[in-house]
Amino acid sequence: MKDTDTKVIYKNPFFTRGFQKVPDTDQPAKDFKKSCCKLDENDWLDGIENNHGKKEEEYIEIRFKNSKKDFFKVAYGVNLKAGDVVAVESNPGHDIGIVCLVGEAVKLQMKKKNFNTPHEEIKKVYRRARPTDVEKWIEAVEKEEPAKFRTRKIAGDLNLDMKINDVEYQADGTKAIFYYTADERVDFRELIKVLAEEFRVRIEMKQIGARQEAARLGGIGSCGRELCCSTWLTNFKSVSTNNARTQQLTLNPSKLAGQCGKLKCCLRFENDAYLEELEKYPPETMLLETKKGNAEFQKADVYKKILWYSYTNESASMMAIPLDKVWEVMDANKRGKKPDKLEDFAITMGQKTGLEKKKEMEQDDFYRFDEDNLK
Repeated sequence: MKDTDTKVIYKNPFFTRGFQKVPDTDQPAKDFKKSCCKLDENDWLDGIENNHGKKEEEYIEIRFKNSKKDFFKVAYGVNLKAGDVVAVESNPGHDIGIVCLVGEAVKLQMKKKNFNTPHEEIKKVYRRARPTDVEKWIEAVEKEEPAKFRTRKIAGDLNLDMKINDVEYQADGTKAIFYYTADERVDFRELIKVLAEEFRVRIEMKQIGARQEAARLGGIGSCGRELCCSTWLTNFKSVSTNNARTQQLTLNPSKLAGQCGKLKCCLRFENDAYLEELEKYPPETMLLETKKGNAEFQKADVYKKILWYSYTNESASMMAIPLDKVWEVMDANKRGKKPDKLEDFAITMGQKTGLEKKKEMEQDDFYRFDEDNLK
């Protein structure tokens, strides 16, 4: 990404809503960019007709700022598609949102999210956004950044131990949601009074956690990529040190913690892959018996298929044993045989294991009739 592109994104208050620039008042949908942004969804049921008969109303999913999405009902037959900008019912007044999912896939999404709101209480879509609606929306959104910094100043003057992370204005300018984080309970009644007088809108305070804060602020992780929580991860599940132990990681808080100060989310969503791979490994409690002595398990590099063992009486020195050699020694132990010493099976770091050599040979066999090799 060029520096000029970064400046454009920084000056674009609609970037967190999926727009590559401030939307055009007459055709706002053309500026919506369906790309690798957080709330994009692939409608894999697109084109499949509804065979359940015609209904007076059907459901669609609409996105707002950052990770905010909700389901709405729309009159049957209204032709809406992903990226359309629509005016929807809100409390109070109306809001502007962007359609992100329509058709049969919405019902599956509602089931997945356990959406149990009664039909009569589900808010409805009024219409496609008119130019006057978009104009008011642009005016409201452009107030968000100044309001955030002004609110931080007010909260500091009131000596409130809280951090204002983000502000979201309703499209009609009648309500503003202030997102904040705090370590302890905060009495912000006085703050609400000051904010109501300052901005002349209905004030709603919403507390978020450290993970949600990192998702809104964004950043670069230790892997060198943009934070998962700010790009695609929406469901924050609890992460424990057991996930780190499963992946054979050292319990070092400074390395396992993300920018939010909590354990990295990748420890959680990568855990199942490690559990599946570890089924191919022998139990950690099993000893390798040799004539020199018994060796016990110390650690493993799961995807390189290397295990480290050390003699029970020499725990200071460890040997790297390929997984196939470990099974070979264990099979020999079951037959009552013991190899002379474990060093005969050990490899030095940088040396290729038997499995790696086998893959290399298969790769060589695959390319042995390549035209370049036949010259």
